[in-house]
Amino acid sequence: MKFSIQQETLLQPINQVVGVVERRQTLPVLANFLVSARGNRLSITGTDMEVELVASVEADVQAEGETTVPARKLVEIVRKLPEGVKITATLEGDKLLFSSGRGRYTLSTLPATEFPATDQVETLETVKIQEVELKKLIDKTSFSMANQDVRYYLNGLLFEFHDGSLTTVATDGHRLAVCDSASDLGVAQDRQLIIPRKGVLELSRMLSDSEDLVELALGKNHVRLVKGSVIFTSKLIDGRFPDYQAVIPKGTDRHISLDRTSFMLALQRASILSNEKYRGVRLEAASGSVKIVAHNPQHEEAVEELEAELNFDQIAIGFNVTYLLDALSAIEGDSVVMALKDANSSCLISSEAGGNDKHVVMPLKL
Repeated sequence: MKFSIQQETLLQPINQVVGVVERRQTLPVLANFLVSARGNRLSITGTDMEVELVASVEADVQAEGETTVPARKLVEIVRKLPEGVKITATLEGDKLLFSSGRGRYTLSTLPATEFPATDQVETLETVKIQEVELKKLIDKTSFSMANQDVRYYLNGLLFEFHDGSLTTVATDGHRLAVCDSASDLGVAQDRQLIIPRKGVLELSRMLSDSEDLVELALGKNHVRLVKGSVIFTSKLIDGRFPDYQAVIPKGTDRHISLDRTSFMLALQRASILSNEKYRGVRLEAASGSVKIVAHNPQHEEAVEELEAELNFDQIAIGFNVTYLLDALSAIEGDSVVMALKDANSSCLISSEAGGNDKHVVMPLKL
């Protein structure tokens, strides 16, 4: 194998793919990129056995072939080379020789045959969606995913296709985020897919605010997205997602309306003196205002007071401040409504102007 390529041309695909390569692996070859030179194209593949990314670019291929090279070492070398220089790579035995200007780099390789191949994706349905809309659906919910929870089906994002549309849902058992697609995607069959956390984060990273359509291929065990010269493939979590509709509180007759930005800034200031372990803040709503109170074991205290519109006399309730801030960051609009039943029930947070996303946060006993 031998190819030549410009530094900036090679940097783009390896930067796109390196995020999927884990720093700690069970198999040595998973620390490597699969580098394949065919025709006039160079393709770079990275995988962690769950998520796979393939990016390809044009290159001057003098001898076809493929091998695997240490991913992070290759990225660091290419990143630190001067912009605009030409790189020539030659495979000699089990070493890949990189030369650029007066620099020479010899990288160890592992055979391409050891690199795990992704199972063929048996496509059940293909969905076209605007890139910006898919990114929004992910970004407005993914922060509520669990991380390494024993309930493995919570360590991912639910894609629920129903009535021709798409809803994304995430929960870690303490909070829930739901976002509905703004458009009818013409989905033929109702189905639920749970994309694992790693896949969701990589998908969000590769999507932009473009209004171009991207294609999601939905399989029985995989989901695949093709965007330009990058192919994203992720296995699905085999599990049943809880009935999220049952978690959204009903009959919430107490409403608190607040300015979103003022509320966020006050929470951020108060959180500085909250307990680092529980991150708890107490909201005391009464007579046209909300008081935010935070304490910590050093007997320090923060108190913030905000104007608010209430349709009831008073309530005092505790929350994890991080969960409140995450929900408020996702919501668009100038003012938010917190809807509650009582001091022991979960709280529904949404934009007062209406929006496609809803957030449920469980109360905290302080």
